[in-house]
Amino acid sequence: MAGRVGEEAFTARMRKSVHRARTVLRRSGVDYFRGDGSEGLALATLLLTVPALAWATILTPVWCSPSTLVLPIVAGGLLLRPASLLGLYAAAAAALIVESVKLGPYADGAAPVTPGTVLTVAACGLFGLLIAQFRSRVGVPWRRGGTMLFDLRERIRVQSKLPRLPQGWHREMALRPAGGQSFSGDFVVAARTSGGRVLEVVLTDVSGKGMDAGSRALLLSGAFGGLLGSLPPHEFLPAANGYLLRQDWDEGFATSIHLVLDLDTGEYELLSAGHLPALQLHAGSGLWEEKSGEGPLLGVYDGAQFDAAKGSLGPGDVLMLFTDGLVEAPDRDISEGIDRLTGEADRYVASTFEGAAWHLIEAVAKDVNDDRALLLICRDSDAGPMLL
Repeated sequence: MAGRVGEEAFTARMRKSVHRARTVLRRSGVDYFRGDGSEGLALATLLLTVPALAWATILTPVWCSPSTLVLPIVAGGLLLRPASLLGLYAAAAAALIVESVKLGPYADGAAPVTPGTVLTVAACGLFGLLIAQFRSRVGVPWRRGGTMLFDLRERIRVQSKLPRLPQGWHREMALRPAGGQSFSGDFVVAARTSGGRVLEVVLTDVSGKGMDAGSRALLLSGAFGGLLGSLPPHEFLPAANGYLLRQDWDEGFATSIHLVLDLDTGEYELLSAGHLPALQLHAGSGLWEEKSGEGPLLGVYDGAQFDAAKGSLGPGDVLMLFTDGLVEAPDRDISEGIDRLTGEADRYVASTFEGAAWHLIEAVAKDVNDDRALLLICRDSDAGPMLL
């Protein structure tokens, strides 16, 4: 009986030890691929790879040439810190010396270590060292760098997501960065305030485009998202203007338009900071009307004032907010671009509202090398075609 109890206790201890080892191994693997783990495993693996390649070269020089030493060197440039990389380079240099001695003079050997081979390995080592120094200066391990950029892009996308609207209201939005990049200088922040009765939307165009403006757009979208709903609507743009001024950027200006829409009555206010006017489609007449407040660019001077323009969305009406990438072009006036945009909008919005923002960008600014953003808000019509 005592022997069985002792055996069960030993089995329990073994299971606990295996579980603990598996947990530590899994945590170490996760930390490594996140960039938080030690590089000791990578360094040891690469240091063992160098003599293995040298041994294979000496045994089968036809199948494994001396230049294969660039493989651990390139991997080391991606995985290791500069200090550890120097140790790997020393091992690779020693392997080249051993190979040159064993394979004989480079003019006679089957797979000789030629001066070209040495230069190739040295050049790869130099590039690897430059990459390692750059990563060390930035402070982002290669395993985490791509994930970090992906997280930043998704954060901007999540912050630009519009809230759900009550029955009778619909919204469509599309963002298209310049040059097919993942980061855009145009962004949207939105929130439902006053107990959900009011929709506030801010569309902002940061100076620059693509990757150049993406970092500033990320910072501003977080700040604007925190301000939106925390301040009365008429205080938002002055607060945003003050925030940009405090950043003291070389390219520190931005244009912005702030929509405050009462979802019960359809009445709205538009406050603009140097932004292009919004466009309202009146369902009764089928005509587009420009709506814009008055105010300077954000980040230009302190104490700026922003005057609101008022309007009302009736049944079947559509309100369109957009950035200059949709209407500006070197060979035409902005008014011509707005006319083209409204002409295409008549086609898409009148037939189906779903996907209209994406189709409009495709129709008027598909190949434009500028960031483009378009937002459509529609109120259901009591008669006529359904805008769903």
